[in-house]
Amino acid sequence: MPHRYRIAEAAALLGVSDDTVRRWLDAGRLTAHRDGGGPATVDGVELARLAAGLREAPEPGTTPSSARNRLTGIVTGVVRDTVMAQVELQAGPFRIVSLMSREAADELGLEVGVRAVATVKATQVSVDVP
Repeated sequence: MPHRYRIAEAAALLGVSDDTVRRWLDAGRLTAHRDGGGPATVDGVELARLAAGLREAPEPGTTPSSARNRLTGIVTGVVRDTVMAQVELQAGPFRIVSLMSREAADELGLEVGVRAVATVKATQVSVDVP
């Protein structure tokens, strides 16, 4: 089943306003889907592609530090082998790459388009599914 996000959720994952996502929908940069007259949603894989293109680093000093070190984003890439997995997450303008066991990635259902939370502690990055 494809992962779909409401406009507000997509905006939060990309670190932009709801209005920005609506403008991107109007301009054709994203595609809106409506199931049975419900709210507009955006496909997670399409959102991940757009997120990967928004990787410009912020200007130094313009991004506040997070005391809790939890960054919510969208999975933009997963590479699995027999033992390990490399998971790439775009959290607003921040690209985060985590190495974990393949078993952990499989148990979390990590794939392109899935919302995930990167928890950063010293040199370790853990990815959780909300």
